[in-house]
Amino acid sequence: MAIFSPKYILLTLSLLLLSACATTTTTTSHTDTDTPDTSNTKQSNIIKITAVGDIMLGGTARPYLEEHGYDYPFEKTRHLLQDSDIVIGNLEGPLTDNKKPFSKDKTYLFKTPASKVTPALKKAGFTIMNLANNHIIDYGIKGLTDTIQALEEHNLQYVGAGMNLKQARSARIVELKGQKIAFLAYSLTFPEEFWATSTSPGTAFGHEAQVREDVRKNKALADTVVVSFHWGREKTTKLRDYQPRLAYAAIDEGASIILGHHPHILQAVEEYKHGIILYSLGNYTFGSFSKSAAVGGIATFYLESGKTKQLVLHPVNVLNQEVLFQPVPLNDMEAATVIEHINQISEDRNTKLTLINGAGVISKNQSVAIKH
Repeated sequence: MAIFSPKYILLTLSLLLLSACATTTTTTSHTDTDTPDTSNTKQSNIIKITAVGDIMLGGTARPYLEEHGYDYPFEKTRHLLQDSDIVIGNLEGPLTDNKKPFSKDKTYLFKTPASKVTPALKKAGFTIMNLANNHIIDYGIKGLTDTIQALEEHNLQYVGAGMNLKQARSARIVELKGQKIAFLAYSLTFPEEFWATSTSPGTAFGHEAQVREDVRKNKALADTVVVSFHWGREKTTKLRDYQPRLAYAAIDEGASIILGHHPHILQAVEEYKHGIILYSLGNYTFGSFSKSAAVGGIATFYLESGKTKQLVLHPVNVLNQEVLFQPVPLNDMEAATVIEHINQISEDRNTKLTLINGAGVISKNQSVAIKH
């Protein structure tokens, strides 16, 4: 079954032709000899962190979810989440039944029912939700507090928003297998009224000085620091200048993993020093029939002794005209096309994924490798 529009296929072919004619650049590549078996990571000292992009179980998805249940979106990708130690996703909108929006002038207002969505997230395997985005306050501070309450009731952690700026900037530190992982999250998207202040609730805005300070402080407390950014332009692979600047700043201060979202499509991947940057994971399951959001990524990072050893990026079909709000992993041929596309847009980042078993792989140490 073809999952790409003619426009997407023409774009990919054009990129391939440009690649054939381009001057060779220095890239970071890896071979499948980097992959012994660590399939029993739950019993080892290797920690698996899986990350997905935007989640919004409302909008045009609601009739399908009311019919099939709120576990339905996760059925085809559950296996990629549930054997991980930590699973994080971007919760694009509040978990609330509040009927009063923050502003009627906002073009898109998202909310989803806490009583249905929260248990489904928990059952799917999620352990921590990013709240630093441009929709979490769509239904006011009441929507945010309802969200926090619902997550806490289901023992789901959250990061990136709070009742004031200090809370919004606070890290969530997860301790397991003798290691500590700190999670930070920031939004660089409007409306400005959603940004927390010292006296008002909201999201943590990604000021570079504050990002540096927060990462540096938490690197002293944790073995690994993971930073999420809600940033960039929607529906384009072109990065805003501040994206690499902020990512580099976080890594320079000690972060190992940078997770991006907001564009709704996949953006470049980059290795920088000891860190790995995913500029955008695209959509995961999102209540819209947009034809632009055709492919997303599910990324699993393997950590050992505080170091990131491997990234495995699984492309998934998120084109809702075909999958109806239930992401589906791509087969080998379709996955190869997506990984090639990511490599094309990552070329100027001097980074290249290796295609192994239908996923894009970066291995930083040959002694650790993953069956996937």
